[in-house]
Amino acid sequence: MILRLQLAVLRAEPGFERLRDQVKAIAGLLEEKASIPMVQAELELILAIQSDEWWQDVTTPMLENARKRLRALVKLIDKQKRKPIYTDFEDVLGDEAPVDLPGFAAPDSFERFRAKARAFLREHETHVAVHKLRMNVALTRSDLDDLEAMLAASGLGGAEDLQKAKAESQGLGLFVRSLVGLDRGAAKQSFAGFLEGKTLTANQIEFVNMVVDHLTEHGVMDKSLLYESPFTDRTPRGPDALFASAQVDELLAVLDRVRAGAIAA
Repeated sequence: MILRLQLAVLRAEPGFERLRDQVKAIAGLLEEKASIPMVQAELELILAIQSDEWWQDVTTPMLENARKRLRALVKLIDKQKRKPIYTDFEDVLGDEAPVDLPGFAAPDSFERFRAKARAFLREHETHVAVHKLRMNVALTRSDLDDLEAMLAASGLGGAEDLQKAKAESQGLGLFVRSLVGLDRGAAKQSFAGFLEGKTLTANQIEFVNMVVDHLTEHGVMDKSLLYESPFTDRTPRGPDALFASAQVDELLAVLDRVRAGAIAA
């Protein structure tokens, strides 16, 4: 299905919407299995795939990444319900007692907060701080204060959710950027200096475009991800096999600057 989707993207075929809706439906069925640790680990991607925003400007590397991360989970979806079997005996209930099942916790309410916050923020992209984060414009302390006040007043979650968001993402700006992503034009512009004056090969250009895709979707990028799939699917040693040492340092510096733009000075 993903292969057909990738071909539909490349060829701009009319079957794209039908295949997209099938993948969204599968993601919806997987969300129902969020109590399973394997599914819980990929819940953020599962929720994102169900949103229309994820499919805007979707790329073949994005689809390939989703395929690899979710292919082992599809077998967990319940098969079509069988006809019920009726029995005629009386159940005998004993005394109830709580049973602790490690690793089978209920879906994390914080993930629900993230999903609701993502939808809310994308509806408020014209807010000054959100717009700055989307366009990779440096935030001020006042911007962050306004952003926190807006989220607190939205009723999306409690104070503990905001505190957890700031702690896990190392700052509210980075948390919000991870939800709204980076404008694709701004992501490309962040590499303007890196590309200037260089004659790059097709593989090098493709690698940079994959980084731009990641920034567009996730807003920031940990440098270690350059040495993981899907980047190592193209080149097993990551950027070191494609670029000179100085160019790799320059590439990493771009990621640092993009990250710094979401942190108030």
